[in-house]
Amino acid sequence: MREISGHENSGKDSSANESSANATSANATSANEGSALNPAFLQGVAALLPSSRRFTDLTRRLAFSTDASFYHKVPKLVVEIASADEMRELLQLAQHYQVSLTFRAAGTSLSGQAISDSVLVLLTRDWQGITILEQGARVRLQPGVIGAEANRKLAPFERKIGPDPASINTCKIGGIAANNASGMCCGVRHNSYHTLQELTFILADGTLVDTSDADSVAAFRQSHAQLLGELKQLGEQVRGDADLKAKIAHQYRLKNTMGYGLNALLDYQDPVAMLSHLLIGSEGTLGFIADITYQTVAVPKASATGLYLFADSHAACAVISKLKAIGVEAVEFMDGRSLASVRDLLQAYAPTTPDADAVALLIELGRDTVGQLEQGIAEIEQCFAGVDGVQPLSAFSSDPATAAALWQIRKGLFPAVGAVRASGTTVIIEDVAFPLDQLPDAVTALQQLFVEHGYHEAIIFGHALDGNVHFVFTQGFETVAETTRYASFMAAVATLVTERFAGTLKAEHGTGRNMAPYLYAQWGGAGLAVMQKLKQLIDPVGILNPG
Repeated sequence: MREISGHENSGKDSSANESSANATSANATSANEGSALNPAFLQGVAALLPSSRRFTDLTRRLAFSTDASFYHKVPKLVVEIASADEMRELLQLAQHYQVSLTFRAAGTSLSGQAISDSVLVLLTRDWQGITILEQGARVRLQPGVIGAEANRKLAPFERKIGPDPASINTCKIGGIAANNASGMCCGVRHNSYHTLQELTFILADGTLVDTSDADSVAAFRQSHAQLLGELKQLGEQVRGDADLKAKIAHQYRLKNTMGYGLNALLDYQDPVAMLSHLLIGSEGTLGFIADITYQTVAVPKASATGLYLFADSHAACAVISKLKAIGVEAVEFMDGRSLASVRDLLQAYAPTTPDADAVALLIELGRDTVGQLEQGIAEIEQCFAGVDGVQPLSAFSSDPATAAALWQIRKGLFPAVGAVRASGTTVIIEDVAFPLDQLPDAVTALQQLFVEHGYHEAIIFGHALDGNVHFVFTQGFETVAETTRYASFMAAVATLVTERFAGTLKAEHGTGRNMAPYLYAQWGGAGLAVMQKLKQLIDPVGILNPG
């Protein structure tokens, strides 16, 4: 894993240089990079898969050379896998011939996780199984299931899966689990890591393990005793390192997908449970998730949505902890630039564009009964009573059409920046998280960085209950000056988040290619060394999604 292995002694200059190198490669076509695929490997794949599921023509390889990020890598081979047995054989071939593989679900990854200049692995429609268990209390899902489809199947039971990424109508369970995606209402406690019940996974050597099957687990404990023993020892080592243990505990109080889920080494002592939870958020670098069983969460029976305007980020953030204590479902933060970018959508609620310093909070409240809902709204209004200048752009409403229109304002922010980008530039979205008590100062500091580095179109929005904010800006990579500006900005962001505010550089979009160079900045040498050890233990040949 290139970015993980090279930062033991990195400082800010090194991180900036590597970020610059990443940025430069964003526009590079990689069809001719590296050596051709091993002919013996290709012969093995041809024997395994029909030609209708092996793509070598440039047109289709180009079609899969991007995901939802700004990166571009042309795979040498694209394959479609129809079963777990085929996946096992493909992995065994790849390990034997040392050919790297990257798994791709819907391709909605925002940070370059689902592209490759080697072999890109897609799934056929055979991976769309949904099994409702215990009247919807649990659900077993294959990786090809679209997140929203899982929720549609659970709806009659008034349940849903915990993760609720903005792309839930298109993203698939494989990507949701592999990135530990969360979303607007998910927070930390309902993400894939915390709602995982059982997992079926396939390791790089082709070993399949179903943690719901006692015989499968027993066989794995016997066949991979050394691996599990070393994982257990590594967990004991981490628990014995007071500084690292404290750092892990702090990071996972926040939304955090920066690097491997080291919290698994603290939360579990059974190495099989450790490994299952390490696979969540590993972005296809430790194994393939063949299915996942989630503990589902209840859907509120009554809900209301409101949009409120505050004078500035400090005024808005002052009420967030109170809203969290009340138990609202979601609080979406939108800064003044965000509001200006969607002024057409906002006009029905604010005839004039709010001041640049203004901040809006979109609040959703859910309860089991209408009476409880009304009580919750009264509690929210009471906590607003002591705030100077708070203005209800749309008071709480249970009308579904009103709620949809208000949420459309929030969901229109990312496309709004893309609509005004200059020709030849790309839209970049990053997501960071801060301790909640530092969120207003952190937002102000981020806005200052935009000014200092010339990103005047940049906007900030996000999931305020978790201190999780996204920032969106446009960037070109055609000149050295553009690339240098980008590298300088990203290095400044890394310093601001990790050093000044003790936050996390990746809250919910996965580490990806963009933040991988900053793993050392986030975790330091001790944390990075544990991640390197995990990769070496679980994927010793290094074939799974390198880079």
